Amino acid sequence: MIATVLLTIGVVFLAELGDKSQLMALTFALRYRWWVVLGGIATASAAVHLISVGIGYFLGAALPTTAIALIAAVTFLAVGLWTLREHFGTGEQDPEPKAPKVGGAPFFVVLSAFLLAELGDRTMFATAALATDYDWVGVWLGSTIGMVAADALAIAVGILVGKHLPEHTIGIGSGLLFLYFGAATLLGATAPALGGVAVAGLAALVPALAGAALLLTRMARRSSPAQPRTVRHPDATDPAVVPAAPADRSSLRPRSER
Repeated sequence: MIATVLLTIGVVFLAELGDKSQLMALTFALRYRWWVVLGGIATASAAVHLISVGIGYFLGAALPTTAIALIAAVTFLAVGLWTLREHFGTGEQDPEPKAPKVGGAPFFVVLSAFLLAELGDRTMFATAALATDYDWVGVWLGSTIGMVAADALAIAVGILVGKHLPEHTIGIGSGLLFLYFGAATLLGATAPALGGVAVAGLAALVPALAGAALLLTRMARRSSPAQPRTVRHPDATDPAVVPAAPADRSSLRPRSER
């Protein structure tokens, strides 16, 4: 079984290099704590590869990959738009930097995103194929370890990049990347006849147009005249209600009394 584990680790690790899951791991590492991202990836990998070895070894069936891809595409687009909304909200020119998010919600975001992205992915089919010839337990362990190791490299890159970029830039960049993932997944599911280069080129138009729209909006906000603001001291009195100074009574007395 050790040989099966090592073989599967090598196959899955090489298959994940340059794959969208690595880009997703890097993107999530720019927004959330690294252990939250790694935990979500590990959980999703274990679940997906357990399904894949079950399909390859026990069932020999296929999942409805088109429906799963459509759900994943909608999820990525929604996450991308929500991320851009957070970091480019209306009424704010330069939002205050936010601390990396922690807690349960980011973990389930990472878990669900990777679970949908990996269902029907090439790594899943490779794992299912290995499970038809080798021990399924070894294939499951090796595929999970290989995927987590490959995505851990991307997380490390995300941590290094995040140290040198402001939070506002990171948020906008990750939002645009999610738009790309969503557009690419949607094109791959609805237009399977397109080649990989065509899908990548067409999908890149979506974040490019979104980025151009954000840039034009930001330029318009900066060019608009700023509204003057009056800063008043708490103890200041409204000039409209300031009582008039008392008149000089000496000027009102008769000349004989002066």
